[in-house]
Amino acid sequence: MKTKAAVLREVGKPFEIVELDLDGPGPGEVLIKYTAAGLCHSDLHLTDGDLPPRFPIVGGHEGAGIIEEVGPGVTKVKPGDHVVCSFIPNCGTCRYCSTGRQNLCDMGATILAGSMPDGTFRFHGEGQDFGAMCMLGTFSERATISQHSVVKVDDWLPLETAVVVGCGVPSGWGTAVNAGNVRAGDTVIIYGIGGLGINAVQGALQAGAKYVVVVDPLEFKRETALKFGATHAFADADEAQAKVTELTWGQGADAALILVGTVDETVVSKATAAIGKGGTVVITGLADPAKLTVHVSGADLTLNEKTIKGTLFGSSNPQYDIVRLLRLYDAGKLKLDELVTTRYSLEEVNQGYQDLRDGKNIRGVIVYD
Repeated sequence: MKTKAAVLREVGKPFEIVELDLDGPGPGEVLIKYTAAGLCHSDLHLTDGDLPPRFPIVGGHEGAGIIEEVGPGVTKVKPGDHVVCSFIPNCGTCRYCSTGRQNLCDMGATILAGSMPDGTFRFHGEGQDFGAMCMLGTFSERATISQHSVVKVDDWLPLETAVVVGCGVPSGWGTAVNAGNVRAGDTVIIYGIGGLGINAVQGALQAGAKYVVVVDPLEFKRETALKFGATHAFADADEAQAKVTELTWGQGADAALILVGTVDETVVSKATAAIGKGGTVVITGLADPAKLTVHVSGADLTLNEKTIKGTLFGSSNPQYDIVRLLRLYDAGKLKLDELVTTRYSLEEVNQGYQDLRDGKNIRGVIVYD
């Protein structure tokens, strides 16, 4: 069949809207009609060259929709099911899935190549294969994807809202709850209040943090964090650290969570300095893999038993946590509707990303007809 999609052809170029040929589902695969797709900063790393994929590629890795067709051997879902996609597929049987770390599933090896695990592609056009970002390509009206990339959700939930639980919500929420191990009474400092950072605020508060201090240069994002429950907000990291020192009687933060759009050496150093003895720095934001962005005192780490760690998908397990977070939302205990600042059509994808760069959105969402 034919499908309209937003594709990237090379670094530094905007998305182009093209019509592609789409293969039907093979064994273990499903055909999904996307209802909505989130505009996550990670796709900007493709255009900016921080995470160079195999070009050309259909963008988008945060998606929700309805299953239209299933291939042979599919047991997880059936036509008509409502699903949220996981940008990390999870097979359930590899070493990582079988030890409760679905976010590290071996099936994720080809997410930047954009191919299925066997190296083949489902999007085609102009005599060549087009990849799909994270094996999903949610910036397309339809896609053929692995059954291991979808999570069935309750069909009464609005998919235009549920879509944000495919990446931003669990990545941010889990940064605090899972990777940061935030506990009741803790003091947390969060760097970057975008689609992930705002959910780190929600996660830290749900875990019982006493103080949640956020750092973001944009007033709109600081104000949004305060509306979501953050206790303090600063434009400057040094001012935030001074406040944390005051609030904790000099002990420092228990956890510093880095969710800025592009991580650099400065924010890592500031975060490491802001935590106290036994504290943890969690890095969720991305940067060019070739750049060394962690430069801190080894003596500080040793003498004060500090930890610096990375997390993917907030160390969440997609099959469990996507459903769990949506049911928290359904119970009125997690804000999702308030995360979506602006809705766009597929043709407005570049405007949506410009709005993201300009700091106008917490989360932009493409909504399909």
